[in-house]
Amino acid sequence: MRRFRYTLLAICLVLLFLGVSDLLLWFSNQAPRTVTIEALEKTGAPQEWLHVTSGYQDLDRAISTSGSVEMEALLVPLLTVPDQQQIKVMIETRDPHLLQIFQEYYFFTDTLQQRQAFRREHTAEFSGQRDVTGMLVAGMIARGNQQKLLKLAKQTDLDIADDVIFLSEGKEPGRWRGIFFTVVGLLALVKILTRKRKGALQAS
Repeated sequence: MRRFRYTLLAICLVLLFLGVSDLLLWFSNQAPRTVTIEALEKTGAPQEWLHVTSGYQDLDRAISTSGSVEMEALLVPLLTVPDQQQIKVMIETRDPHLLQIFQEYYFFTDTLQQRQAFRREHTAEFSGQRDVTGMLVAGMIARGNQQKLLKLAKQTDLDIADDVIFLSEGKEPGRWRGIFFTVVGLLALVKILTRKRKGALQAS
């Protein structure tokens, strides 16, 4: 019984940690900070929630995170200029349109003529300039995922900077998740401590 109580207590503390971490992240990221791709590469991220402008996406060097036809996400280099060799910023995107373009080009175009025609039709998707809003893949919980993304990217022999910045497109600070975890963790913790106190009083 005591071991079960300790397990519940540990779960409560984990929920509180996750909830407070999310709330602190939300408090320091009330709105996305606008930053140019040049400033992001030179000085780093001013905060976790960013709106990056003036970048050129490079779909030719994009990487599927699943490695199969059924794709979940892409890692797409975001460059300061279209012919930039070293990759310093990569976007993790689940944009259905980009996934479809990538899938059609690499899996459903058979001849050189088809590929050339397809690229002419979708030049903007392959090397066009676009702004991206999302969250840095950073922090204690996301650190493991960041290392997996970096390992996956380097397996392709791309020229990737060691301090490459990963940005998860469309992701926002988890305010409501933080509130939920914090409230549930606190309520469960109070209940456990109250039962423990009642048990001690009854035993005495």
